Amino acid sequence: MSRNRSLLGEGPEVAARQLAMLLLGGSLLVVLILAAAPAGQQVLIGIIAAVQLALAGAAWMLPWGRWPPWAPLVPGVAEMVLLGIVTWAFTPLALGTAPFFLLLFVWAGLHHRVAVILGLAGVAVATYLVPVLAAGRGVLPAVGAMVFLPAMVLTGVLLARQTDRHHRDLAAVRRAHDEVQQADRWRAALIATLAHDVRSPLTTVQFALQTLDEDGDLPGEQRTQLIAAALRQTERIRRLAGDLLDAERVDAHGELRLDRRPVAVRAVAHQALEYLTCPVSLEVGQEVAVDADPERLGQILVNLVTNAARYGRPPVVISAGPASDGMVAIRVRDHGSGVPEVVRGVLFSRFSHTNTVPDSVGLGLWITRELARAHGGDVTYSPADPGARFTVTLPAAKSR
Repeated sequence: MSRNRSLLGEGPEVAARQLAMLLLGGSLLVVLILAAAPAGQQVLIGIIAAVQLALAGAAWMLPWGRWPPWAPLVPGVAEMVLLGIVTWAFTPLALGTAPFFLLLFVWAGLHHRVAVILGLAGVAVATYLVPVLAAGRGVLPAVGAMVFLPAMVLTGVLLARQTDRHHRDLAAVRRAHDEVQQADRWRAALIATLAHDVRSPLTTVQFALQTLDEDGDLPGEQRTQLIAAALRQTERIRRLAGDLLDAERVDAHGELRLDRRPVAVRAVAHQALEYLTCPVSLEVGQEVAVDADPERLGQILVNLVTNAARYGRPPVVISAGPASDGMVAIRVRDHGSGVPEVVRGVLFSRFSHTNTVPDSVGLGLWITRELARAHGGDVTYSPADPGARFTVTLPAAKSR
């Protein structure tokens, strides 16, 4: 299999165009032979020259990017066959075709792996060495061919190995670049979080505290509302801090710590949704229980409901019921327009909304999936028609 990326350029298009230049050079060689050839051989030489020009044009113009990376080898092998015909038909010029065989091996070494070079060695034996030996016109061309052929193959192998090393180094550089970009995105996400997701709730908390401090005669109902608003915003900051810490734990340790025990889904949902302002319809029976960390389960539900309220439309409905293989399916559905198909593939990726939604750091759904998988379950998306439905599967609580 050939490389997708070569030492000199990107993809099979570059390899094919470089080959076209070599084929054009071979055509010029044949034209020179044509000028000096006897009249009886000019027809054959003219045909060879025309075929070479056609190969050069095809190598330059065909849409190689649509085909596998090894596709340019086809005109390369065809050129070897043509050179073999020239070598056989015009034995005194046999050593004159050798440099073009060498250039083909150089080209192959720059764009293909060692296995391809070794395969081309067999083609070179058939198209260069065999014609020279078959013509039987002297020892010098035969000895030259037997010496020159291993040198050509060795040159191609050495270039292929060097190119492989370059390819690996380039891949390492790209990985390092991706890691730096990821770190930059993480830093940008933290800045966005501090600029919006922390400042906004802190403003609410500050307003509530100032109002309570400055107006001691507030009615009890208004005082209760201010305190509740401040508590909701404080809980929002606490959840955000927890998400950031969880992301750091996954990066550092690859897993999240859980305190698992049998918990009733309805009770956890009631407690988790206590500080949310969006209306939620809870359609979960008292008997539905899972083997989970109750705090983490609450975090999952809050993340999904917050996501539904932010990107969907009410009503938001939480339902739950048995699933297959001893699992429980917990579903959170909204009645909005659903998730666009173009972003479904990266829906649970970290920073999936960073570039499109200014007030989101894109951690909620990613952490939800990490939490579900830490429990031995998972989370999936499906269209609800209308709306979006996120389904979390968790192990069912064992009966006592």
